[in-house]
Amino acid sequence: MKHVKAEKSRILEAVHETALDLYGLGFIDKRALRRYDALCLEPIPPYSADEIRSLRERYRISQAVLASILNTSLSTVQKWEIGEKHPSGSSLKLLNLLDRKGLDTLM
Repeated sequence: MKHVKAEKSRILEAVHETALDLYGLGFIDKRALRRYDALCLEPIPPYSADEIRSLRERYRISQAVLASILNTSLSTVQKWEIGEKHPSGSSLKLLNLLDRKGLDTLM
C-alpha cells in the first residue's frame, strides 16, 4: 500500500511542477494554477472515534468546546466519539488542521 501512495505523490508532484512551468511560461493564468494546486492536495484521512477523542484530550478541551471550535453541535461531536457518525467536509478539514497545526491555529 505504501508503494501506491509513493507513486501517487510522485504523480501529483509532476502535475504540480508542470502546472508551475506552464504558469511561468504564460500558458495558464493564476486561476488555472490554483485549480491545479487544489487537485494536487493530498486527501484528508478519516478520523475514527478514538482518534477524535484522543485529539480532544490532547488539547484538554471538552466536547462542547471542540464543537464550538469546529462550528458544529455538541451532539455531533458526541456521535463522532461513539462512532455513530463520522466527520466530513469542513469539519474533517478543521480536525486535520487541529491535529497537524494545533489549537492556536483555529483560535
